[in-house]
Amino acid sequence: MTTFDTIYQNIIRKVMEEGIEELNERTGHKTKALPGITFSIDIEKDGFPILTLRKQPIKSPIAEQVWFIQGEKDTAFLRKFTKMWDLFIEPDGTLSSAYGWRWRHHFGRDQLGKAIELLEKEPSSRHGVIVTWDPKDDGYGGTPKKNVPCPYTYVINIIGGRLHMHNILRSEDMMLGGPFDIFGFALLQCMIAERLGVRPGIYTHSISNAHIYDNHYEGAKELIGRTNDHPKVELHLPKDSFKRAEQKDENLVGEVLADLQAQYNPLPPINGLDIIV
Repeated sequence: MTTFDTIYQNIIRKVMEEGIEELNERTGHKTKALPGITFSIDIEKDGFPILTLRKQPIKSPIAEQVWFIQGEKDTAFLRKFTKMWDLFIEPDGTLSSAYGWRWRHHFGRDQLGKAIELLEKEPSSRHGVIVTWDPKDDGYGGTPKKNVPCPYTYVINIIGGRLHMHNILRSEDMMLGGPFDIFGFALLQCMIAERLGVRPGIYTHSISNAHIYDNHYEGAKELIGRTNDHPKVELHLPKDSFKRAEQKDENLVGEVLADLQAQYNPLPPINGLDIIV
């Protein structure tokens, strides 16, 4: 199996075997959960982290990251490629806590742009921090929102001539959200690396509450029993991908998708993995 398939399967096994089962009051579903799950994968050495143990959507996370880089909260661009955010869209067609908007506008500062500028001038800087969570307004029973950020901060560093990312999440639905977020943020890491003219390095993913919903238990058991002799996937980004994303180049999504689809031969989907909101 690929390095990422092995890592992910082991996490699912650990949560199913060691997770504490409790009722989640907000959703009305039981979950098995563990705190403090962290893993790292070297994208350059181990390949791009795309799950092959079951078929998963790949156009959606590509379009999502291209949209995030634009810094938009209007969903018009995103909805040309995916309807996955439709449950969270406000009546005016926006996402109130859109990640890219928060990275580039919400706090009165273009965090992502400034971090890239800083690393261009000072590659050894340790200040490449991008925050999504708004402590003024998110959580604690405050202003009701259809979506409160789960990946709430990430850090980018250049070490040894490679761009590394540490992504930190307050909460992760491991059967659906996990593979999707890992794919998306690893893609973002590669696009930032391409923008800075360095190689992609280690992607680290840390989850404060890693959980599996009760209606996903059977799917998790099926995934634990699967194996796939799949070669590692290597991402080949088009030239100037980050800048093209900023320019809202719709062709970019299809080009990245074609590169990955040509290498992607997953096992069949696992049925019954309905989203819980």
